[in-house]
Amino acid sequence: MSTDVKFLAILCLACSAAAFAIDQPPTTAPNDPQTETTPNDPQTEPAPNETETTTAPPKSPRAGELIEGKEVNPYVYSPEEIPVDPNNPAETNLREALTAMGPVAIEWYQHVQTLSNPFFEGRDPGSRGNDLAAEYVEFFMKQAGLEPAFDGVQDPKVKSYRQPFELQGGAPVVETAVVSMNGNSLKRGDQFEVLGSSGSGNVTAPIVFAGYAIENGQDDYTSFGENDDFTGKIVIFLRYEPLDENGRSLWSDRRFSGYAGMRPKLDALAQRKPAALIMVNPPECKSGARGLENTQSSVFGSSYEFPIVQLTQEQAEALLKSADISGRSLMDLRRLADDAKIKTIALKPDVTVSINVSISEKGLPAQNVGGIIPGKGSLASEWVILGAHYDHVGMGYFGAQPNNRGKLHPGADDNASGTAAMLCLTKKLKDYMGSNESPENCRSLLLMAFTAEEMGLDGSREYVKHPTIPADKIAAMVNMDMVGRLSGDRLAISGTGTAKDFPDLIRPAVVASGLTIDADSGGRGPSDHASFYAAGIPVLFLFTRTHPEYHTPQDQAFTVNPYGASKVIVLTEGLIQILATTPIKPVFQSTDSTGGSSRGYAKVRLGIQPDMTKRKTGGLAIEGISEGTSAADAGLKKGDVILKWDDEPMNDMSELMSQLREKNPGDIVTLRIQRDGSEQDVIVTLKAGEK
Repeated sequence: MSTDVKFLAILCLACSAAAFAIDQPPTTAPNDPQTETTPNDPQTEPAPNETETTTAPPKSPRAGELIEGKEVNPYVYSPEEIPVDPNNPAETNLREALTAMGPVAIEWYQHVQTLSNPFFEGRDPGSRGNDLAAEYVEFFMKQAGLEPAFDGVQDPKVKSYRQPFELQGGAPVVETAVVSMNGNSLKRGDQFEVLGSSGSGNVTAPIVFAGYAIENGQDDYTSFGENDDFTGKIVIFLRYEPLDENGRSLWSDRRFSGYAGMRPKLDALAQRKPAALIMVNPPECKSGARGLENTQSSVFGSSYEFPIVQLTQEQAEALLKSADISGRSLMDLRRLADDAKIKTIALKPDVTVSINVSISEKGLPAQNVGGIIPGKGSLASEWVILGAHYDHVGMGYFGAQPNNRGKLHPGADDNASGTAAMLCLTKKLKDYMGSNESPENCRSLLLMAFTAEEMGLDGSREYVKHPTIPADKIAAMVNMDMVGRLSGDRLAISGTGTAKDFPDLIRPAVVASGLTIDADSGGRGPSDHASFYAAGIPVLFLFTRTHPEYHTPQDQAFTVNPYGASKVIVLTEGLIQILATTPIKPVFQSTDSTGGSSRGYAKVRLGIQPDMTKRKTGGLAIEGISEGTSAADAGLKKGDVILKWDDEPMNDMSELMSQLREKNPGDIVTLRIQRDGSEQDVIVTLKAGEK
């Protein structure tokens, strides 16, 4: 036995002895002269006149008091436990509360607390935090005794819990970034930054100033001359749109109008063939960004063929003063652009800027994680899949509100909650399948943790494209996404119409759970079950509720409901048991005419099922149209690609939801779409969303 092991053994024995001592009543040491007598012993009672030797009764400790002269033995030190004040929520006894909720709630809450910890970096695909989350899920699948679900990459005979794949459209990687002006090289990150929409190029050229680079603004406002051609020139332009004397937008009461969007500016500039672009924040702009963007946060749609950088206001000021014939400042030029008094300004031809940028887009490594519980008997060759996505949006550079970009998004409810529920069910289902409680014929179970759901259901799409199980052998797929905020014992289950007689089949589990279920027959929706539904597989999607913390930094573990989650887990366990043991395999049926559930909280609904695959050329592709909706009435079709919404670029679901939240029933919008290789405008009258 090593010295370390001996020490550990002694420490364990000491701790055990201490624990035993704590549980025993205090005893009096034999032959201790200080403790042999008692207060009732007449020989020890003081005489009435000996008041100077009388010992005062001990005082109760007061708050904030330092009690000196104590000797504390850490093995037996245990002050009296004082009951908490039930009227003071801050004094809630967390141990008692969680114990009352039960072991399932405790286990679930521990998983949620862990996965939503900042250590996991918001779990966005390609990050170290996402890899750690995959490792965490795999660990607990192994602990529960699940078998690996996939063939190994190097050797198919060596099984793996991981299904690795590469995500397209990864974050741009800057290989080279050099900017020099007036003979001085600037420091990246302090004085300039490469924008995420930049292309590669090595350019030394004179500059021109293009104001706000707005082609067609309000009241015929334009930043360009009629015959502007920027060939061989570097264009410096202002972000946002014309401002008033207080630095607020002249065209909007709420920060900025659609004219401030970056994509239309870059498109307008690209049409005039610049050698490179320099963006700068307008000085004294009240609602705009103050500092430099970073490459990840500045992907404004697809990339361009020329370098695009951002300068600080200080560097832009120095450049413009040296290059402008009249020596005007950045503020001088901003005010002229505000008042539409200038269009493109040619600057001194001998003042040049050098920009050398090399940028690449590398695919992001990603992995689904899966484990198997084998079935038995005549149904063992058929399967039920239980899934949840373990990724989230990281620092909010995609799928989050623009004002929260760069902030950690913990993703406690979305979807640490579903991942935690799935992990709680691994051992429960494993024990059930191996017990006498289960019938002799049971379908096999595949438990899956998907990644890249937030990027467009990429993980579940990858599995459906490269499955380990033929689609006709999958009886059903059950998906848990945002199941951590149960309120009033009521939740939604979507997909109840995706198999014949699904409601009757699952009703016993619902009754046994005691929960109230809002059943949505639709099989599509913004989560991983939609990938399986599209492959003709019956699906069920459990979801507790929407809330203001969705896709914000406030989606933290203290906001979830462990006791409610334990009820959802019991319900899901019952659903899986029914699906695994019912003799007749559920028969798929389409529900496309019914649409699907949404988590957007908008007053209006467009009515499309988006193809959530990120497109390198920009735009939001339409995978399906729901009958009777705004999209159907406007004549939108499957295969259309939405490029713009009232001149604002449209690239993903988060941008679509941002637009819908701003609208009311009856509002009319113009969508620029691409159909069969050509572009056209479609007028859409928006209808109210479903209650």
